[in-house]
Amino acid sequence: MEMKKKINLELRNRAPEEVTELVLDNCLCVNGEIEGLNDTFKELEFLSMANVELSSLARLPSLNKLRKLELSDNIISGGLEVLAEKCPNLTYLNLSGNKIKDLSTVEALQNLKNLKSLDLFNCEITNLEDYRESIFELLQQITYLDGFDQEDNEAPDSEEEDDEDGDEDDEEEEENEAGPPEGYEEEEEEEEEEDEDEDEDEDEADSELGEGEEEVGLSYLMKEEIQDEEDDDDYVEEGEEEEEEEEESVRGEKRKRDAEDDGEEEDD
Repeated sequence: MEMKKKINLELRNRAPEEVTELVLDNCLCVNGEIEGLNDTFKELEFLSMANVELSSLARLPSLNKLRKLELSDNIISGGLEVLAEKCPNLTYLNLSGNKIKDLSTVEALQNLKNLKSLDLFNCEITNLEDYRESIFELLQQITYLDGFDQEDNEAPDSEEEDDEDGDEDDEEEEENEAGPPEGYEEEEEEEEEEDEDEDEDEDEADSELGEGEEEVGLSYLMKEEIQDEEDDDDYVEEGEEEEEEEEESVRGEKRKRDAEDDGEEEDD
């Protein structure tokens, strides 16, 4: 498939200015040049043109926002100065598997001030004596060459970087789930202690009130008992008075009958 058709396919009904990533690997470059790619792709940040038989970068459009450029497995041998002019903000450049042979060709990359990672693996230049030392000395802005820094530490993979970002997000979520900050927890504990003290005070007040009520209740019961006893005494006295009155009435009647009997005897 030709590059122009591949670009139209990759657009997927989007306008060029809406595209931030474009992968054109394994398509065919006519005459070894870029076709169908123009300045309207102004938002492009990642461009891959691996194994497209590209030999010249002369027709590369201005892509000021481009950060990563994949040009591996082509037949590029020079003309790298175009990159600093058209893609000044590149941070990653992969030229592995091309026809780059000497340091003078790579020297043109000195103007890519933001370049951090350069890949020249499987290029003839890697066969030069002190190849790595020479490249790091020539391009002092880069950190990684062919995937390793000067101390042979491997460059972080883009997926690993994403994972690290994801881990940071997970840590933030765990912190949020863990609850409020320590100071807030201390305030909550103090409030709980105050509430407990208030509850204890209320319980003590209730207890004192209960004791007071018990005392009042006891005194009330005692008064009732005393009153009942007094009422019983009054009842007994009234009963005795009634009995005495009855006895006097009986005695009176008896005296009356005796007087009448005496009168009758006198008449006889």
